[in-house]
Amino acid sequence: MKSNKAKASSGAIPLDDTTLVWTTYDLGVSTALLCAGFELITVEKSNPRKALFVFKKESGIEEIANKYFADRLNVKARSFFDHLKALKNKLYSE
Repeated sequence: MKSNKAKASSGAIPLDDTTLVWTTYDLGVSTALLCAGFELITVEKSNPRKALFVFKKESGIEEIANKYFADRLNVKARSFFDHLKALKNKLYSE
């Protein structure tokens, strides 16, 4: 069983600390956040049916996620595809 900590450059970050991380199970919003320059810390795959995407919580992350869900976020199509492909590689590797 995996622990609830992710490795980062400054040490371990507790995945349940909402002041440090922002999490989602949604592949689309995760891809959009990567396009917007937010840092993905880890993909937690302890549940074989779904993956938890863990981002470093930064100013504006919730606003970008909300714009994505409201269909009001513009990103470059090629960037979106490249980040989506990279996330899928993370999901299906290991």
